Amino acid sequence: MGIRKINPTSPGQRGMTKSDFAEVTTSTPEKSLLKPIRKKAGRNNTGRITCRHKGGGHKQAYRVIDFKREKFGIPAVVKTVEYDPNRNVRISLVWYADGEKRYILTPNNLNVGDTIVSGPEAEVQVGNALPLELIPLGTVIHNVELIPGRGAKLVRTAGGGAQLMAKDGNYVTIKMPSSEMRMIRKECLATIGVLGNAEFKNLKIGKAGRTRHLGIRPTVRGVTMNPCDHPHGGGEGKTGPGGNPKTPWGKPALGRKTRNVKKTSDKLIVRRRKR
Repeated sequence: MGIRKINPTSPGQRGMTKSDFAEVTTSTPEKSLLKPIRKKAGRNNTGRITCRHKGGGHKQAYRVIDFKREKFGIPAVVKTVEYDPNRNVRISLVWYADGEKRYILTPNNLNVGDTIVSGPEAEVQVGNALPLELIPLGTVIHNVELIPGRGAKLVRTAGGGAQLMAKDGNYVTIKMPSSEMRMIRKECLATIGVLGNAEFKNLKIGKAGRTRHLGIRPTVRGVTMNPCDHPHGGGEGKTGPGGNPKTPWGKPALGRKTRNVKKTSDKLIVRRRKR
């Protein structure tokens, strides 16, 4: 992927950058792997907003991605590399030898015409999926399962890559892109390689309208509101929060831990990203 600058023909275009989509080989997705997306604009099943600043956005269709890679021993050929509006990494359409078509996430150095395969007998090469216990130490991986057979949950973003650090008993230790070290069952599958489109983080949105196309609505600061709308509101002229920062509902906003759910996987974290 490369980044191209836009000619400054208007204030919104000045400073804007876009992807050149050089690695994309087709603009027509596989119809059998598309599903409709019903926009909810941050509402729950009762119609109340539970996640603010969402709504609008361009119409999209969901591409069904194969995160499980459970077709063991059947080779597949990469036919196309495509743009996916639902994620920042490119996807590849692969055709299996038995005729089935699936989408997978595209790592670096995986090109049209390459052959990939999943399973314990697969070679350690880019695009192949293997159990963690069979991957050599130091190998960079992505699309990592957290629970065997549930499908990949970790390292799925553009430019993402985790490193296999150690093996001990029934667990292997991997270093996440955030520098967190965690243990995962050795039976979990992972895909070899680093995901592509790493330059995505360097893109400049350029104008507010482009953010609205992504389905993100404006965020208003609490200090600019009235006292009836936010605890930070009110006062003559520019004033600060006045005490500890709070959420719009009066709860402490910064510094206080609000997470009260104990996840069973937390005990497998060897070193957190925040020391």
